[in-house]
Amino acid sequence: MKRVTFACDDAHGLDANMSGHFGRCPYYAIVDIEKDEVKNVKVIANPFADNHIPGKIPHFIKDQKAQVMIAGGMGPKAIDLFHGFGIEVHTGVSGKVKDVLKAYQNGQVNGTVPCAHDHKDSCGNEH
Repeated sequence: MKRVTFACDDAHGLDANMSGHFGRCPYYAIVDIEKDEVKNVKVIANPFADNHIPGKIPHFIKDQKAQVMIAGGMGPKAIDLFHGFGIEVHTGVSGKVKDVLKAYQNGQVNGTVPCAHDHKDSCGNEH
């Protein structure tokens, strides 16, 4: 069983839209996969969406027992924290969670590009 967490803009589970940044997204879709089959989908609210505190979300995601974190963007410190917890990180994705999940399962989602946080549209520059 593998638990994959997706940063989402809405609470529609597999039909949710991916968020541009993991820290400011309002929701996370947590998907349990076993032998390429979706076993469970849970949506949880990001308790830090309105009060982004660097370092808190990687701990929160670790507490959800996630093994993978997939997001549109993420800063280098958060990436390092996730890696320190043994959580695989992939960034630079967009679209629906179900499409990103399928791409991940097919080995088409790989790589982590840290966000420089120098733009206002998705990451903001308040970090």
